Amino acid sequence: MSKVIKEMELNDLRRTFEHVRDLVLLTFNKLDSGGEFQLRKSLREKKIRLKQVKNSLTRKVFKELNFAIPDDSDYWKQSTVLAFGPAGVATVSKAIEAELKNPKNAAKYNETIKIKGAIADGQPVTFELAKSMPTREELIGEIVGMILGPAQSLAACLTGPASQVASQIQTLAEKTEEAPAA
Repeated sequence: MSKVIKEMELNDLRRTFEHVRDLVLLTFNKLDSGGEFQLRKSLREKKIRLKQVKNSLTRKVFKELNFAIPDDSDYWKQSTVLAFGPAGVATVSKAIEAELKNPKNAAKYNETIKIKGAIADGQPVTFELAKSMPTREELIGEIVGMILGPAQSLAACLTGPASQVASQIQTLAEKTEEAPAA
């Protein structure tokens, strides 16, 4: 490979992964073109991209981008396909697992696609851990719940005494109306 072409590929990798910190690494062993097309198509519908990369160039770019993957990692053995999307490593991992376990394609995929692992915020993690991580939407829901819990308690503290006073005033008003009638 000429130096000019290598530099073009490095620039493409830099541009592609400049803002990507969450990835899933796969390897395709003897996957036919129809199977690869089907996998890419189904993941594309979920806004997940697949990119087959040259390990030596990707390793170099990842070092520049401060990914903490050692040179002797198993991630750099065999061919590598990187899966990434805008939603994060948990969403990508769950979508890949769902596609690999899809009943109509599972037999073909299980023999040919191997998951090497995942990268979450530039750090290598196992695929199982990546699947168990909360998605962006789940994290936002948890944060909102954490904020609303104390806020509801505070609102109850503020409205509780006021409602007690209001109910006592209403009771007194009802008693004063009943007293002259008797």
